[in-house]
Amino acid sequence: MEHFNPGIEDVMNEAKKYIHDQKDIALLEKAANYAANHHAGQFRKSGDPYIIHLTNVAFILATMHVGPVTIAAGFLHDVIEDCGVTHDELAADFSEEIADLVEAVTKVGTLEYKGKDDPEYQAANHRKIFIAMAKDVRVIIIKLVDRLHNMRTLQYQSETSQRRIAAETLDVYAPIAHRLGISSIKNELEDLSFLYLNREEYYHIAGLVEAKKSERDNAVNQMIQDISSMLEKNHIPFRIFGRSKHLYSIYKKMVTKHKRFDEILDLLAIRIITKTELNCYEILGYIHATYKPIPGRLKDYIAVPKTNMYQSLHTTIIGEDGKIFEVQIRTEDMDAIAEQGVAAHWRYKEGTKYDAKAEQREIENKLSWFKNFAVYSEDESEHDSASEYMATLQRDVFEANVYVMTPKGRVIDLPNGATPIDFAYRIHTDVGHTAVGAIVNDAMVPLNTELHTGDVVQIKTMKNTGPSEDWLKFVKTNQARNKIRNYLQKKETEKKEENIRDGEKILADELRKRGFDVKEYMDKKKLENVYKEFRVSNYVDFMYGLAVKSINPTIVCEKLTNQKRSLHEAEVLTRVLNKEVPKRNSKLGLIVPGIESMKMTIAHCCLPVYGDHIAGYISKGDGVKVHRSTCPNIQSVKNRLIDVYWDEQKADRYYDSDLVVVARDRSFLLTDIVTVVSQCKVTIESVNAQVNHESLTSTIKLSVRVQDLEQLTNLMANIRKIESVLFVERTLH
Repeated sequence: MEHFNPGIEDVMNEAKKYIHDQKDIALLEKAANYAANHHAGQFRKSGDPYIIHLTNVAFILATMHVGPVTIAAGFLHDVIEDCGVTHDELAADFSEEIADLVEAVTKVGTLEYKGKDDPEYQAANHRKIFIAMAKDVRVIIIKLVDRLHNMRTLQYQSETSQRRIAAETLDVYAPIAHRLGISSIKNELEDLSFLYLNREEYYHIAGLVEAKKSERDNAVNQMIQDISSMLEKNHIPFRIFGRSKHLYSIYKKMVTKHKRFDEILDLLAIRIITKTELNCYEILGYIHATYKPIPGRLKDYIAVPKTNMYQSLHTTIIGEDGKIFEVQIRTEDMDAIAEQGVAAHWRYKEGTKYDAKAEQREIENKLSWFKNFAVYSEDESEHDSASEYMATLQRDVFEANVYVMTPKGRVIDLPNGATPIDFAYRIHTDVGHTAVGAIVNDAMVPLNTELHTGDVVQIKTMKNTGPSEDWLKFVKTNQARNKIRNYLQKKETEKKEENIRDGEKILADELRKRGFDVKEYMDKKKLENVYKEFRVSNYVDFMYGLAVKSINPTIVCEKLTNQKRSLHEAEVLTRVLNKEVPKRNSKLGLIVPGIESMKMTIAHCCLPVYGDHIAGYISKGDGVKVHRSTCPNIQSVKNRLIDVYWDEQKADRYYDSDLVVVARDRSFLLTDIVTVVSQCKVTIESVNAQVNHESLTSTIKLSVRVQDLEQLTNLMANIRKIESVLFVERTLH
């Protein structure tokens, strides 16, 4: 593929088409001469003087109508790397802004692509590209143009280098060009990469396209004439032309969609450019009135633009001879953005003061994905590794192809399989953390519902709530997963600190009750002497054990003070207190000091679950019954109670619990409750619902099986969030 090789004069002529300020022209001339002088005597592998590469980069940038600073940086982008010029020297000779751009392009260019054989090294280097883009998108525009010219001259590299550079271009640079909406660069990068990575298939498809060229051109030209006549008759401004699909996109459709060459509909493609948005819809109406459209192929990207700002109407119609045409309809501005994306939207406007930071903010507002991308890059320290950072970008940003909307029409792009929780975290971290429900297309849905393009999603939030660990099982975006993990880790740390304070209070109360000096016996060095008795190695774990009842404060006091408390009169209590070795009831997950063979059962009146504060009641002839410590049935029999503890090393045990839910009666109430129970991964043993017609309320009794108090508390909290629920409580029989 031959390309025009511009010189410095050609760059200046192209730039002068839209840059007229003499200071800006002088800046470009200075940058061109500076580059020519510093690169004098350097040659590329093609044998051309190195300045040829720089003038090509600057020329392409000028055709994109970027600002003079960006073109100047294009001329100078290799002087730091190849000529020994320092950042400070370049800043002194030009400006801090230009020096920063050149240095950033240099850093991006130093990555060494090693392909999928070394993913961590590859990710660490590619992160440089994305961080640079998040800070100043001009860096990446320069780098994309630099890569484009390098790909145009790739034939002078060794075959190994060709494949390495082409693979990197296809994996990294082409997707960036696509996400920035610069399709003219993206298409050429893909086709050139395709040529060097799969030459045989490239020429095969090129041959198929060429073989059909004459037939295709005739069909397209006839359709252009017919549509032109129709639009002229209706006095609608337009220009119309046929367009060809680039080879790599044809190949990709053949491979990913398993289509034959002759099945790809948009090989016969026509583009119509008009004046206004209204004209676009008028043209669409006339075309559909004249030709039969194929159902399901109409796409309105004007009303709902793609996340790279692309706008156009797409329809597929059947011509009079049965041939199928894809027609694109857009305005001149839309066409410029479709071809050059970011670069077209922020074309240099003479007489306006350029503000790089303001432009970057505008990019974030216009490109919805870019705002999230910039946040990822700012929060890169949250990621454990470069590969995790890259996985987040790859999945959450570059592979996003599900487009859903907020009720106000803002488009949010998500990967396949994304859920309302992924959507919530994409809106804002706090929205994700406080999400309690989701409405999709005006219907309440579970939080793990898979979203689809076109869905309108609304998140219901509630203050003082937090994400559930179960969300990690179904969220699809790494962003949501990382935020949930960070929240849960923070809460776990806070909970452990709270438990430590509780443990200290429990031990202090026990010491006071026995008449000992709390300050003396709570000394950390003194406590160290008893750690080993309880199989813990530090103060934190020791206090945590006291708080969660896995360490008996009575026995701790005895160890600390070398005194035992007075014994109960009952013989069984004497045995319990004299024997310090805990005995486990493996079936129930309980520990009772001293008891080896006594029968133990969970009390049915209050149904304690793992994590409840509990007490053992010594019954007559029926062993020990374990109650919740607040159970009213044991409050008057304190002399028959013994200490019982949950086994901290609990296995996968499940406990029955009964709940009563009272709510204002409405349709689908029971369905919503059952859905929430299912979302919380809780098993329903039985459910019974009764309606009180006088008060218009429903009473639902649920019997469920849970692993612990935390799961039960989470279930009750989520049931309370259901619309019309008045209260939820555990049943006492």
